[in-house]
Amino acid sequence: MSAFAPTTVAAALRQAHTAGLARIDAQMLLLHTLGRPLHDRAWLLAHDTDTMPTAASAAFLALCQRRAAGEPVAYLTGVKEFYGLPLQVDSRVLDPRPDTETLVDWALERLQAVPSPQVLDLGTGSGAIALALQQQRPDAHVLALDASANALAVAQANAQRLGLAVRFQHGHWLQGVQGHFDAIVSNPPYIASSDPHLATLQHEPLQALASGPDGLDDIRDIAIQAPAHLKPGGWLLLEHGWNQAASVRALLTQAGLCQVQSRCDLAGIERCTGAQRPLG
Repeated sequence: MSAFAPTTVAAALRQAHTAGLARIDAQMLLLHTLGRPLHDRAWLLAHDTDTMPTAASAAFLALCQRRAAGEPVAYLTGVKEFYGLPLQVDSRVLDPRPDTETLVDWALERLQAVPSPQVLDLGTGSGAIALALQQQRPDAHVLALDASANALAVAQANAQRLGLAVRFQHGHWLQGVQGHFDAIVSNPPYIASSDPHLATLQHEPLQALASGPDGLDDIRDIAIQAPAHLKPGGWLLLEHGWNQAASVRALLTQAGLCQVQSRCDLAGIERCTGAQRPLG
């Protein structure tokens, strides 16, 4: 893309597409460059013949080159929408995925009949899950943990900007956690350390992605620690890899939990698995 010097909005998008960028990625980067809301793609159609200022063309070129090198669009724009919330994100945290909204949906369903629920989000990263739950259930008491002080700084800034009263704590999984919860939710690292796909995620924090030889080290730790922090009838809900549902179900069963089951993501893949602490 070194020869990329578009003169109009339409030309900029054509050049980006020719260089291999997905159309939606190019549109978002161009809207960001031009200072427009990222959801305002209709503006690009209405202004496709507008002349691109030289400085904007250069800035767009630089962003496209970074995207072509694998950097997430969310890091380039500094914003990612999750469950309707505009989150500020950068390379200190994982880029929130739409599939993780499946976990939020499930947690809200399980908490529907619980007044003022106590909720714990483990490995909160940008705060996506915790903030979505707090926004949907203002009466909930949500605690979010992360082992990364850098990630907590991002999450806390999002909470303050959005005016959501999530509490934050620095810690590794459930170490140092006090109390019992109606739901413990987590999108932990679950990629095998030798998985070749990690190379395509090099711009994201490795500690938020990889978890041992089979990708289940952190889920094992959570499955062992979480039952003691669940109220009777409380739920542990976990996101995991596309081929890990059976293994996670086995881990939750071994931990003494009941009602073990999995949920599919938007693509129909078993993406989340959860279980309940017995009432007795």
